[in-house]
Order: sequence, then C-alpha cells, then structure tokens
Amino acid sequence: MNGIKIYNTFSKKLESFDPIDKNNIRIYVCGPTVYDLIHIGNARPIVIFDVLVRLMRETFPKVTYVRNITDVDDKINTQAYKNNETISELTARTIQLFNQDAEALGAQKPDLEPRATDHIPEMLAIISKLIESGHAYISEKHVLFSVSSMPEYGKLSGRSLNEMIDGARVEIGEYKKNPADFILWKPAQENEPGWNSEFGRGRPGWHIECSAMSAKYLGEQFDIHGGGLDLIFPHHENEIAQSCCAFSKKYLAKYWMHNGYITVNGEKMSKSLGNFITVRDALDKFPGETIRYALLTGHYRSPIDFSFKVLKESQNALDGLYRSIENATETDGFDDLFLSSLSNDLNTPLAISRIHELSRQANKGSKEAANLLLACGNMLGLFNHDPLNWFKDDNKLNQKEIEELITSRNNARLNRNFTLADQIRDELDRKGIIIEDNAQGTNWRKKY
Repeated sequence: MNGIKIYNTFSKKLESFDPIDKNNIRIYVCGPTVYDLIHIGNARPIVIFDVLVRLMRETFPKVTYVRNITDVDDKINTQAYKNNETISELTARTIQLFNQDAEALGAQKPDLEPRATDHIPEMLAIISKLIESGHAYISEKHVLFSVSSMPEYGKLSGRSLNEMIDGARVEIGEYKKNPADFILWKPAQENEPGWNSEFGRGRPGWHIECSAMSAKYLGEQFDIHGGGLDLIFPHHENEIAQSCCAFSKKYLAKYWMHNGYITVNGEKMSKSLGNFITVRDALDKFPGETIRYALLTGHYRSPIDFSFKVLKESQNALDGLYRSIENATETDGFDDLFLSSLSNDLNTPLAISRIHELSRQANKGSKEAANLLLACGNMLGLFNHDPLNWFKDDNKLNQKEIEELITSRNNARLNRNFTLADQIRDELDRKGIIIEDNAQGTNWRKKY
C-alpha cells in the first residue's frame, strides 16, 4: 500500500487511497471563472491541490492533473459589459493574469488546462444522452436535468431535496418541472456567446462543462475530484448526477476532496461581501512563497483566518527556514515523519512542524537535516530561491540604495573614518539589513 489516506467528502470518512489504475493517478480540480483577479480564497485550492499532486508524483509513476478554465458564464458577460471590452478580450487577459498569480504562488502547471468554450460538442453529446435516457427534458428552449430521475441525488452534500431548494443557489423558473432541476443548456441572447445546437442557439449551464472535460481527458470515472467547500452544492452534486446518469456509472470520482474557506475576521472571504484580498494585493507586500506558506499552515479542510499579520508571521518563519538550508547540497530522499504527515490527509500543519524540527537540527550543524529540510520543503513547493537571493528579494527594500550605502561605508573604512562607517552600519540596521564582511568583500541580507 502507498500509505496515503484521504478524507472523502462523499463517504464522510477518512479512507486509504486505492487508485483505479496505480500506473496513472487521475485528478480533476475545478479552476477559475475568468472574469476578474483571483483573491486569497481562490488561491487556496491552487496551492492545496498542487501539494497533493506533488505527493502523488512522488508516490506513483504517473499523474494526470486536469484543472479547467470556465470562460463562458454570466459573470463574464456582466464584467465585459462593465469594462466596455469584448468577452474574448476579458477572458484572454484574465487567464494570463491568473496564470501569473498561480506561478507566483509556486504552483506547477496542470498537465491539461482545458477551456469550456473549446468543448461545446462534448457537452452537447452528454446532454443528448441524458435526454435519450429520460434524465433530462426540454422546456421553453431550455434543457434541464430532472433530479427526480436520480434517487441518489444529494448524497455528496448530505442534503434533502427540500433543503437544497430552500438554502442554495437554485434558479427558479416556470419552465422547470421541479424547482431543483438544473440547467444543462439555455438560450443565448443576441449579445451573448452562443452556439447552434439541436435545441436552438444557446450556451451551456455551469455544471455540464466539468462533466464533459473530465470525461474527455480522464475518462468516465477517475480517482480524485477537488475544489472548494462552496462547490459541494450545487456544482459537484450536479456533476455527479449528470455524469453518472449519462455514462451509466455508479460514481464519477472515487474520492472527493474539498478545501475549507479563507475567512476575514471569522467571515468567509468573498467578492460578493467585498472583504477579499486579491493575490496581487498580497504580492505587492510579500513574496508569493510567503503567501503559499501561510496557506499551508492550516489543515486544508479547516478555515484559515487571513490577514497581513499572518503573512508577516509566515515571512519570519520562512526567513528562518532559508537560513537553515544555506549549507544544504542535496535533495535525495525525504524525512519519514514528514512524509507520513503529508500522506495522512494532506496534513500540512504537521508537515510544517516537522520541517521546523529539521531546521533546528540543521542549525546545530546537521548536514543531513539540512538536506532533508530542503527536499521536504521542495515537496511543499517552498525553497524556490537561492538563500542569498531570498534575503535580498524584498519589495520594500531599495537594493540600489543599500548597495550605495555599503560602498560608502567601505570607502569610509578605507579612509579610517570609522565613526562614519559605524553610522552607516547603524542606518542599514534600522532598515533591517545585516552586513557581513569577509575576505571577498561585504555581503548583506535581511534580518529575520
């Protein structure tokens, strides 16, 4: 056995990971709706599932990781109109910004990043199957999934049909046989993106795109489906319904993983509430690696209350870890306690606790601990900088100014003006800069 355990949202249990095909682990994660910059809450699944994929790739010979892009949506239409730009201009620009933010967070690119608009034929094929099998119907140019046709509907969320109707984002329409029935295809207005189909010119509902893209690239059944907690209902519940009914399968994904919310003062971070911090805002003040570290300090299923204070604490912690790997030379092998922590439902807080213990051992002179620290940190997506460059890389520091002050100090020392040299050293100290003189010259780094 591989020793990996995953909390399965579907079964509500911690389960040993038993892949469908141990030679190809298949993972699908819901990606962004590309209408605006992502905030820290959106960043959490990017980081969490990146760590999961890194762990799987260390354990299995092949992993196929798919993360979709939703580029057809009401939010996109509204934002494009607001910006006075075309939908294609908005989505192209936002995808580029998203990829830049994901890269800054240290996330590896998925193996495949399909776009919804490139898979309309696949969506229409599934919709036709659902109509033919009696699981969907046409009403007033809409195609809807009939939830009453699937007795198991609601098992993922654990909600009754009435609870789903009363408490969730369910679009009410007179064309529905049941208020809980959800849209597979709907008419497109003249000013909206639309595609010709046997049901008329229209565009897909939100949920059908993920069923189509996961089936195309991972098969009708695959190992892990991930996303944020807010996607359990209705999105993932509806994915299961339409996929299982279209393909006559008992399940879509064998394991379902959902990360918890990012909160601000105890309230969920969201654009609708206006209490969000964009990744760009955070990157203006801290390196992407610091944001990544902060997002890993809490267990992925638990909420994290986010603030710039948390980022400052994470920065200090990372600075200390970087000092511990200055003498590391290899990344061959992993610490057993670290791996067991990560393998136990992706327990990143316990894994981070272990790398800090390795840091303490490295600081006492253990070369082995320093090497293990480097390897383990790499699996978490950390230590992407040379330590010397890390301590110089700070948006708040004017490197040119620092270099000029160091030159002035060195000139003062050459002229035996030690009073001035000491004054400059004190000035650098107030700026948070430590200078170190050696035979080769003078190096500097940030305090930590």
